Amino acid sequence: MKKKVQLVLGSGGARGLAHIGVIEGLEKDGYEICEVVGCSMGAVVGGLYCAGFLGQYKEWLNTLTRSNVFSLVDFTFNSRGFVKGEKIWTTIAKMTGQQQIENLKIPFTAVATDMLHMEEVHYQSGDLFTALRSTISIPGVFTPVVNNNSVLVDGGVLNPLPISLINKKNDCITVAVNINGKNEPLVIEAEAKQKSYNWLQKYWNSSAKNDSPKISFFDLMNTSYDFTQDRLTQLTIQHYQPDLVIEIPRNACGTFDFHKSTQLIEMGKKAYEKAKIHQQQNAN
Repeated sequence: MKKKVQLVLGSGGARGLAHIGVIEGLEKDGYEICEVVGCSMGAVVGGLYCAGFLGQYKEWLNTLTRSNVFSLVDFTFNSRGFVKGEKIWTTIAKMTGQQQIENLKIPFTAVATDMLHMEEVHYQSGDLFTALRSTISIPGVFTPVVNNNSVLVDGGVLNPLPISLINKKNDCITVAVNINGKNEPLVIEAEAKQKSYNWLQKYWNSSAKNDSPKISFFDLMNTSYDFTQDRLTQLTIQHYQPDLVIEIPRNACGTFDFHKSTQLIEMGKKAYEKAKIHQQQNAN
């Protein structure tokens, strides 16, 4: 009998591609993933996995270059966000066809946030792409999904690592993948040595020179949102205590660095192995 896993995949932009590496690591070790709960990019990877199309999605990701990614970003002059996201979903839908969540091979839940009613929305049935488009709608970046008197945005606003939705089974272990882990001194590509996107680092450098820190409005908004997600995630892990927590550092890449899929998937595999070894050492 295969070992079974209830898998929780967190939010975090392109870092969510590391979820693919974690899934491949679990399968390599003989685990059967019997349920997936995902938020934002965790829901995208989890939903495509449960639908049986993760392999095709990975192949497509491996073809992306920086210019390809930019061409998929359909900008809009909208007060609710500056990216529509329709190009991305049209491309993926051609790959998978229409999918209903209740018909997927593996039970799946996507988490979004209803801004009008200030509550979580849990997609466990209905159109898969409506669910995924809702849960990736980062406030201020992607235009929200307006549906049935609801304004739906990124599930990470309220529940960036939705372990709370797991009804733990006796024959399963709960594995949670947090892709907003602590920053680490790492380099995915040589270009990362030449340019840092961490405004906190810029702040300290400028402070050392007695210069005023130059922080944009987007930096303040984005980093404040990140800090809130981090604290929510820490409290969630402490309260629900999953059997295995896998951490991907926040500074692994930028939000839209989908052209780094190969490196990020490999990072997910290594993070899984690291977490597994750490767990074994603590058990001894």
